[in-house]
Order: sequence, then structure tokens, then C-alpha cells
Amino acid sequence: MRSLVLASRSPQRSAILARLGIRFEVRPSDVEELEEGEPEAVTMENALRKARAVCDLERDEIVLGVDTLVELDGRIYGKPADERSAHEMLRALSGARHTVTSAVALLDGGQERTALESTRVRFRECSERVIDWYIATGEWRGRAGGYAIQGAGAALVREIHGDYENVVGLPVATLLDLCPGLLCAPASTHPSAEPSPSKRI
Repeated sequence: MRSLVLASRSPQRSAILARLGIRFEVRPSDVEELEEGEPEAVTMENALRKARAVCDLERDEIVLGVDTLVELDGRIYGKPADERSAHEMLRALSGARHTVTSAVALLDGGQERTALESTRVRFRECSERVIDWYIATGEWRGRAGGYAIQGAGAALVREIHGDYENVVGLPVATLLDLCPGLLCAPASTHPSAEPSPSKRI
């Protein structure tokens, strides 16, 4: 099995791959991401941009690009820029059902394989006190929609319908559907977590 390259510095995605025992290398892409448009098209374009930016056709490797976004009533909620925008996002999501969509892009030599996964999430009715409490944790930073379901953000969620890991940031079943052989790769208890130099597009 060829090596897997994760085109992301997301600790959540690294943790999911590590739990599966998959050996991988982190190679962040640092590309400019789309923030507006049709949600599925936006997240797919971003995933492909990430993977293409670090793909080296001279290496015998598979590159994984993933992008996750939150959508409510046709509006995309990406990573909040500051506490104010995080508060606005959480207030909008409070008591509502939103969709978390991830695009998975695998570049294998000259071949590109892609897939989408969506999960429906319903928030509790969150008071200003609860939102202020969550903002104070700082967990909202770098999170699509301004929350992390696997952390303190679980206190904001009433229910989910679909893939939990997708909400965390990497839909495992979708990834393995695209590349079942990943589970046949030699297991590593210490997968690479050190980013290597990235290429830009």
C-alpha cells in the first residue's frame, strides 16, 4: 500500500486516521478556500484544491483532501473570524437543524476520486449564557460553524442524523468506500503528525 498524504493540518482528521491505524503524512496545503456559492460545489472545490496543491506525481502516494462546511437555509457558515462572528453563528444555529457537508478528494497518480457526505444536526435552544460559556472555551476557533461536537460543543447539540465522524471533520465510511485498501496499510501507532513543506497554487 502506498503512503497516504493528508493535505490538512486539522488535528481532528489526523486523530481519526490514527485511530484507524493508518500510516500517513501531514502536508498542509494552505490554499485559498471558497466561502460562497452552492454548498456542495464549494466544499468539493476546496477539497480538490487542497489535494492538488500538495500532490507530487513523482511520488508513489495517495493524497487526501477534505473540506467540511456548515449550511443553514442556504447560507454557508465557515470558520468564524473572531468571537463576535462565532457568537452570531451559534445564535443562528441555536434551536435549528443545519447540515454538515464534507467533500473527500483522493488523488492517486493521475486519477481523482471524490465523494460527498452530509449529516443533519439539530442544536438545542441555547441561551445567551450558554453561548457565552462556549465562546469562553475558545473551542470555536478554526471550526466550521463555530463548534466542535467532539468537545465541549456536544453541550450545544440535541441530535444528529448521519455520520458522526463527518461532523468531526472526516467521514470514515465515505473515505473507505473510495479507498478500501487504506485499512490494509501497515498499522502505525505513531503516524506522522509533523507537517512537511507545502506547495501553493
